Parts: sequence; C-alpha cells; structure tokens
Amino acid sequence: MSASTIEKKTLREGAFGNATGLSCRECGHQIELGPNYACPECFGPLEIAYDFPAVTREQIEAGPANIWRYKALLPVPDDIEQSPNTEPGFTRLLKAHNLGRELGIDNLWVKDDSTNPTNSFKDRVVACALSAAREFDAKVFACPSTGNLANAVAAAGARAGIKTVVFIPSNLEQPKQVNSAIFTENLIAVDGNYDDVNKLASEIAGEEDGWAFVNVNVRPYYAEGSKTLGYEIAEQLGWRLPDQIVIPVASGSQLTKVDKAFQELIKLGLVEDKPYRVFGAQAEGCSPVSVAYKAGVDAIRPVKPDTIAKSLAIGNPADGIYVLDVCKRTGGAVEDITDDQIRDAIVLLARTEGIFTETAGGTTVGVLKKLVETGQLDTSLETVVINTGHGLKTLDAVSGRVSARATIAPSYDAFVAANII
Repeated sequence: MSASTIEKKTLREGAFGNATGLSCRECGHQIELGPNYACPECFGPLEIAYDFPAVTREQIEAGPANIWRYKALLPVPDDIEQSPNTEPGFTRLLKAHNLGRELGIDNLWVKDDSTNPTNSFKDRVVACALSAAREFDAKVFACPSTGNLANAVAAAGARAGIKTVVFIPSNLEQPKQVNSAIFTENLIAVDGNYDDVNKLASEIAGEEDGWAFVNVNVRPYYAEGSKTLGYEIAEQLGWRLPDQIVIPVASGSQLTKVDKAFQELIKLGLVEDKPYRVFGAQAEGCSPVSVAYKAGVDAIRPVKPDTIAKSLAIGNPADGIYVLDVCKRTGGAVEDITDDQIRDAIVLLARTEGIFTETAGGTTVGVLKKLVETGQLDTSLETVVINTGHGLKTLDAVSGRVSARATIAPSYDAFVAANII
C-alpha cells in the first residue's frame, strides 16, 4: 500500500484515537499518520506519538475484558469495539509457586498469553494492525511470519471479512501451517528463512497498492499492540510494576513496547515510578542480540537462524539495538540457551505449573533458569516471565522427550507389576 494511495483519502476524525503522528525513533522527525514505517529524513524506524488525555484506573477497569480497555492509549478509534475483531488480551497472570520453588525465586509470576484467540500474543498486535488497515481502506491484509503471526492475521482477517495472504518459511512447523491454512486459502510457503520471507513482503508492499502488511507498512500501529502486555501485567499486579521481567526476543518489538508501556503508565500517574529490570531471552541458534550484549557492542550482526525456536528465528531483528538500550538502561541483560535447554524448560513449566508452552516460552523459561544460575537475576525480587504461545503449535520439539511411562495389560496385577508409583 503506497503512501500516495492513502494521501488521496481523508482519514476520518479520531481514526487513530489520541495518536498525533509518526515520530522517528532516531532523529525525532515527525510526519502525519499514514502507512509509513521509515523516516523520510534519516530512514530510521517510525513509531506512534500521542497526546494522551487524563486517564484513570477506574476508566480502564470499567472497559471490556480485552485489550480495548486500554484503547485511550492505543492508535485506534473510540468505537473500536464496534468493528469485528478477535478481541484478544486480558489473559491470565498466574502466581508460579511451584516453578518459583524449583528455581529458587521467592515471588514469580507467569503471564500466560497462550489463551489468546489463536493461542499466542500475536493476536494483540494484529488487532491494532487490523484497525489501521481498515482506516487505510486496505484490500488485502497480509504478513511475513514465523508462524504465530500468520495464524493471527489469517484468523483476524476471516473475522473482519477482509482478504488475507500470509507468507511463511517453507520449513515451518506443520501445526502452525495448519493453524493458518484453516483460516485462509492464501497460505504461501517461501523457500528460505524468515528474513528472506520478510524481504519478499517488503518488495510486494512497495509494488502492490491496497496491501496492508502488518509488520511492514503498518508496523508502527501493529507494534503498539505489544504495549497491552505491559499494561495488563501492571493492572493485574494491583497497579504496580514488577521488579524484573523476562521477555522473549525475536524482532525485539515486544520487549521494547512492554518497556514503553511501563514508561507511559508512570507518566500518566497510573503506577508508582520505581526501578525495574528487563531481561531478553534468545535461542543460541539465533542470538544476535544476546551476542551483541555480551560483547558490549551496540551493533547487531545478522545471523542465519538454526534453532527449534522458529518463532524467535529472526536473524536480523528490527528492534535489536533498542532491546540493548532497554536492557542496559534498566540494569537487565540479554541471555541465550541451547535447543536442549529449551526442551527441558518446556517440560519444566508444564510439570510445575500445568502450562504447555511452545519453544519461544521454553526459551524464556530456560533463560530465566540460566539467569538465576549465573546470578544475573535477583531471586528475592518480584519477577514476571512471559509465555507467548501454546505448546500444541510446536509438538515436535518435545515429542521425543515425553511418552507413555509404560504399556500394561488391563488388569490390576499388571498395574502392580509395573511398579508405577
């Protein structure tokens, strides 16, 4: 969807709520709201700028039990609930007594986003992107994806009645392919990794009118959806910020937007201003941000992904340098673990808290464990770890690790002979 196409259309008043424009994250240059993602002055990334009104806790708490309770803080119209969407968000925040005891953390919570409509946090960002696509009169709702985003875009498009096209690496886990193809007939597998798929999507976005690629030409709106994770965590903790939070890093947008949410809540007086530490989690087979952090450099060197955590397999993360900024500013860190450690962490979370996470969540829990073991995380402080998706999407990752304990005859004698307990 070219900017020139949109310039011919007058956006309706209040189409983007309290958003005032697009601001460059590098040079600060501002432009009008539109389907743009790169600064015309320095080519830096653009993000949404706002003029927030006074917002109270009571106003938010009176809203719906989904992300639209925070609509005053998002680039969406006041009547957003009237537009068909998947209504994601306000997922459970669970006190992880058993996992905390296992890891030696006194006060641990799991923010479980696997209960969203398509079983991952991507429903949040897609809902915001869909609102923007509607306002821009998009004819096609599309994305390049490592799986979860494709699921969310395909489902949201079906709900909204808009044509969808989703592009994925051809070696993506089969359950994620099925979870997209069930919602759209236009699932396109591309021979290559995610960075190849993303490059193709960028080319299409630049050539085809009427296409809204959620994480390309409407990326600034899409990215704001991740803020709702931060808002919810603070509200569910009784309107306070956690002392520490561990977040998976793919493009890095989720981590930076959770931090943005915390900063906005502080500025609005909705939570007390206090120090908090942000930690990023990557898989060793795709850890360009972790490598840069440990080397003490600000530049991210792209890598070719080789990990079971395919939803985190972005070798050239768009927000990588901003992840470094946030983690350094807050006194956190970026860490990585092996594929075997990811598998072990998936089983650990399931058997301590009854939560079946996909490989991204296994990465985050595994990194949490490593942070404790290496002394980087203070086990006496209140800590939140984010689970971004459901384990049914990545069954192959642990299918060789778990199985039936025994196969026995249907008799009591066979049960006793098996010595199960």
